[in-house]
Amino acid sequence: MNPKEFARRRRQLMRMMGRDSIAILPAAPLRHRSRDVEFGYRQDSDFYYLTGFAEPEAVAVLVPEREQGEFVLFCRERDAEREQWDGHRSGTEGAVETYGADDAFPVADIDDILPGLMESKPRVFYTMGIYQEFDHRVTEWVNTLRRTVKLGGHTPQEFVALDHLLHDMRLYKSRAEIAAMRKAAKIAVDAHKRAMQVTRPGMHEYEVEAEFLHEFRRRRAEPSYPPIVGGGANACILHYTDNAAELADGDLLLIDAGCEYDYYASDVTRTFPVNGRFTPEQRAVYEVVLEAQLAAIDKTRAGNHWNDPHDAAVRVITKGLKKLKLLDGSLPRLLKDEAYKPFFMHRTGHWIGMDVHDVGDYKVGDEWRVLEPGMVTTVEPGIYIPAKRGIPKRYAGIGVRIEDDVAVTRDDPDVLSKGLAKDPDEVEALMASG
Repeated sequence: MNPKEFARRRRQLMRMMGRDSIAILPAAPLRHRSRDVEFGYRQDSDFYYLTGFAEPEAVAVLVPEREQGEFVLFCRERDAEREQWDGHRSGTEGAVETYGADDAFPVADIDDILPGLMESKPRVFYTMGIYQEFDHRVTEWVNTLRRTVKLGGHTPQEFVALDHLLHDMRLYKSRAEIAAMRKAAKIAVDAHKRAMQVTRPGMHEYEVEAEFLHEFRRRRAEPSYPPIVGGGANACILHYTDNAAELADGDLLLIDAGCEYDYYASDVTRTFPVNGRFTPEQRAVYEVVLEAQLAAIDKTRAGNHWNDPHDAAVRVITKGLKKLKLLDGSLPRLLKDEAYKPFFMHRTGHWIGMDVHDVGDYKVGDEWRVLEPGMVTTVEPGIYIPAKRGIPKRYAGIGVRIEDDVAVTRDDPDVLSKGLAKDPDEVEALMASG
């Protein structure tokens, strides 16, 4: 991402904050996987969105109209010995030269410097409750200032939730962000193609998962969430991640797998036959889900409400379940009673961006949000048919979901993950080409 993009975001946020205010954002802490082994570090999305700075142990401070500079970054100092073990540090010089900070200080000195930056600002923008240890430090800084009141000092008069402003900003993607998401989607699409072409009966789910991990890493991406690779009845488990079962001839395989590229996520799902050919029953269910997805994508347009794509998908799925004789009754009554929910129990989409389930309100007040250009959502209807009494055996255990990432534009919906087969004939042809 171009550094100018981060500077533009900071300016936009500070305009909304107004003068006589200060914003404080901590970096994500390091997390331990086990004993002295750490998880791979991933920066806090809000922090990175404003700074582009990917190192831990850092705090970003925005002070609108501060004479010495509005963007202050506290970070680790250069340390040759630690860098020998852990890798390069930008240091305070790099924070200024590379990341555009107006001022940079060692993070070890933050207790001496930050209270002074807060002192003359009646309004503090900060997101409470994300990092509790840092919450305590903010409280300590305020208490430090309170002890100076009798000496003529000042304390902040108001704390404002920073995420309220920042997350609304993040909901609207810029051209640069859409480009990054399109790249992440393209990598995921290629990984799905690879998986479709290698899958055969007798393989294990984790072997197919390995194809995704290979494609992601060789393209400098990584999974944006644990991949779901569910064969047969495992496809009916919405968050199935064991990925350990053997793939059986005659079963479907549902794969929900996306990647993160340059801090932006993709989220793509396809369902296909393990042996390369749909049975009549599998195809019948699949075609209902595909029709529902296409109807929902068509509703992902500026001016429609957030819920319109879901309503479109629900209508198609309910009608399809009735045609398959899995539901009985009039369509209006079935829709009113939400009779589809035992087979389609989740929403049709969610915001996507720096986080897979990205930030942004779905309602404004009591009303569903109006879709606007720059918003990006997944469109992922599904049908999951449990193997239980009353379900015809020919349908039992079939699970189908089809998912793409769709950007709202001024014109037609922009499917970022286009190019991946989903018509059943095209799916079979792609598998036969492997």
